[in-house]
Amino acid sequence: MPSARINGIRLHYEDTGDGEPVVLVMGQGAGGRAWHLHQVPALVDAGYRVVTFHNRGIPPTDECPEGFTVDDLVADTAGLAEHLGLAPCRFVGVSMGAYVVQELMLARPQLVRQGVLMATRGRTDALRAAMAEAERALYDSGLELPPAYAAWIRALQNLSPATLDDDRQIQDWLVLFEFSPLPQGPGVRAQLDLQVPEGRLDAYRAVDAPCLVVGFADDVILPPHLGREVADAILGAVYQEIKGCGHYGYLERPDEVNRVLVEFFRDRTSLPGSSLPGSSPPDDVDLG
Repeated sequence: MPSARINGIRLHYEDTGDGEPVVLVMGQGAGGRAWHLHQVPALVDAGYRVVTFHNRGIPPTDECPEGFTVDDLVADTAGLAEHLGLAPCRFVGVSMGAYVVQELMLARPQLVRQGVLMATRGRTDALRAAMAEAERALYDSGLELPPAYAAWIRALQNLSPATLDDDRQIQDWLVLFEFSPLPQGPGVRAQLDLQVPEGRLDAYRAVDAPCLVVGFADDVILPPHLGREVADAILGAVYQEIKGCGHYGYLERPDEVNRVLVEFFRDRTSLPGSSLPGSSPPDDVDLG
């Protein structure tokens, strides 16, 4: 995995394929390699050059145990795009990564050709605040959950009822979660401190890049109504909701997620200076 010195840290990335560039920004506590299970192969097959990376805090990128802000993550994302000569290009983020892309579209609009925000939000409501506080308290307690129990909790939090009720599928997921635990360390702890402050929904009204917001219908971590709020705030944004998946929708229903991405990228009406996208939604996708 190559690396680059970006904003004073060593940032590790992967650069795959040829064509128009797409930068994929991962969420909290996960590395960029997660995109390579489904999204990178599909986008490369569709003719795109795809760049993924480990966010600040996730090894082998520098962990930065002293802490950091969302502005630091935005600067890292922008700096990598500039270092590789990608801009203006497409940016796709999920969860915390979507928050980074939202802020990038405000801070560095000239870098963004199109933005896709999956499982996102524009505010911290009471339940999300409680979840973040509980996660920090668990980490700071030093308690290490048994791997099988941690896998069960992770499944409940991130998968849809359809998957949870399918014995064959859930057994595979539980094995995967048990033997591929989430990263730990001071950088992961620093990411737990990142919250969306008040007033960001109003701020997003200034975003003018073509934007697609994707909600996952059964997401309990960041339910789709929070993403719809972001879509409503961004002038001209398109909202699509994918059924039968939870917070890990990009892993749970990858074919639908990949199809939505490629259709949005290829719809020329979604480029700057054009009218709103008018293509029909793919199967199993609800248009907002």
